[in-house]
Amino acid sequence: MRIGVVTFPGSLDDRDAQRAVRLAGAEPVALWHGDHDLHGVDAIVLPGGFSYGDYLRCGAIAALSPIMREVVDAAGRGVPVLGICNGFQVLVEAHLLPGGLIRNDHGRFVCRDQRLRVESTGTAWTSAFREGQEIVVPLKNGEGGFIADAETLARIEGEGQVVFRYLDVNPNGSLHDIAGLRNERGNVVGLMPHPEHAVEPGFGPDTTAAMRSGTDGLAVFRSVLEHALARA
Repeated sequence: MRIGVVTFPGSLDDRDAQRAVRLAGAEPVALWHGDHDLHGVDAIVLPGGFSYGDYLRCGAIAALSPIMREVVDAAGRGVPVLGICNGFQVLVEAHLLPGGLIRNDHGRFVCRDQRLRVESTGTAWTSAFREGQEIVVPLKNGEGGFIADAETLARIEGEGQVVFRYLDVNPNGSLHDIAGLRNERGNVVGLMPHPEHAVEPGFGPDTTAAMRSGTDGLAVFRSVLEHALARA
């Protein structure tokens, strides 16, 4: 399976996402924001970090880049698309996911290992989890507060579109403790925490077993492989 990882000017977690794809057992394919071709990839990751134009509104300019026209079309055909942190912001700005993301309610950048609950396993990116499973992955953002109007929130909750929810502490003021969302079809998922930073022993969050041993994020990338095999 070939998974494309898009690099925007300013991206800083694209190589981490490529490594996560490789560790999960797939082939990472580097895609550039100015490309008009997805090069036949089977799934797409919009990585975290930053993107050009974020000073206007995070993800707003990147969502208009040439590659995003191809990503939107691919998502419409059912191709799995994952947006992490800034990638989540781009997905929202491209109207592939509902709501919006604003500056953290405390006004500060936050970086921490974050506990989450998996709320939905019916997506291309979460099928390897158990519903209700609690996981820990790193979180780092300055504009991660999820917002939506009351009607949209009711629809998101009613239709089971919340994929991940913050536990213990809400790090950015996200409404309903929402950490990640899916589209109605389940092929597009966005989340603020960084699963690509919890895929390899020695580099992930601390666990009761050992320091830096957490690999909960790897299941995100293995899920899409299982999803592809199930559809083959």
